[in-house]
Amino acid sequence: MIGIVNYGMGNLRSVQKALELVNAQSQIVDHPDQINTLDKLIVPGVGAFRDAMANLQSKNFVQPIRQFADTGKPLFGICLGLALFLDASTEDGDHTGIGLIPGTALKFQPSQHAFKVPHMGWNSIEHKQPDNPLMADVPSGSHVYFVHSYYAHLTNDSDVATITDYDGPFCSSLRRDNIYATQFHPEKSQKVGMQILRNFAQL
Repeated sequence: MIGIVNYGMGNLRSVQKALELVNAQSQIVDHPDQINTLDKLIVPGVGAFRDAMANLQSKNFVQPIRQFADTGKPLFGICLGLALFLDASTEDGDHTGIGLIPGTALKFQPSQHAFKVPHMGWNSIEHKQPDNPLMADVPSGSHVYFVHSYYAHLTNDSDVATITDYDGPFCSSLRRDNIYATQFHPEKSQKVGMQILRNFAQL
């Protein structure tokens, strides 16, 4: 069973509907005690980092998510979920994240007027980890859908799973052991996104 953490800021039903399309069973997780019963866990997210962390803390989800990561079971962050896995974010000040992956969420500072913030729309991904099971049957150059103003600046290049060029390369997904996260929205990325969610369900 795949759990989808409900902390008040995720597009839960969109993710759950997408999982249904790849024949993966999932449930919305409203209480932290549910987490230790799950096989896999997804932390989605839309909105501001500070508010998201405040909600996770007020609902007592932070420590159970850390403990789930320590079990070795697959853990997946989507968009804001990726940022939450980092040590920190600079959105509206300096804020501490869950701390699963060394790095900081930084705001795009495009050098050309053609590059808007937020970054919205379809862009391609280039693989940096050839053995990443989340990206099985997803070729380099595949296009996925983004909506974000911040990107992950990772401490360790080895954690970068894919990069995307938007006025320069940035980390568009990461992987460390059993921890996966995408800056893009697989649930909105049509066939490519469905393949990524199918891969996660089959881990």
